[in-house]
Amino acid sequence: MQNGPGWPTDKLTTLRLGRRLVTEVPPSRPGRRAFVDITPGRVGADGRARGEGWVRADAGRRFRLEHREYDGDRIDGFDHDVGALLVDSAEAADEVGLAAALAAWGIRPEVFVHPWEADDPK
Repeated sequence: MQNGPGWPTDKLTTLRLGRRLVTEVPPSRPGRRAFVDITPGRVGADGRARGEGWVRADAGRRFRLEHREYDGDRIDGFDHDVGALLVDSAEAADEVGLAAALAAWGIRPEVFVHPWEADDPK
């Protein structure tokens, strides 16, 4: 996929380098917080590159999407996963499939951020 609608170059590059992105989404009820993350798949070539001290870009990666909800009061603690709920998950074979999955979930690509820019405890 080229830099399709909504994919900022830096975020698309992040995914192609095998790094995770996340966004906060509305929770199912008050007192909860919910996040959707995109985790790129890794292959043996990624491990070899890491062993050599570099990161391998791959426009043909697979992706896993997960929508999780957490107890809002536990999000900052060590036990953030107590009461956590996997709301939905999906696999995407490539960037086109990823775009289709996000569209089906009603999430725009441009709302994703790097994990350190979000409160996602994962």
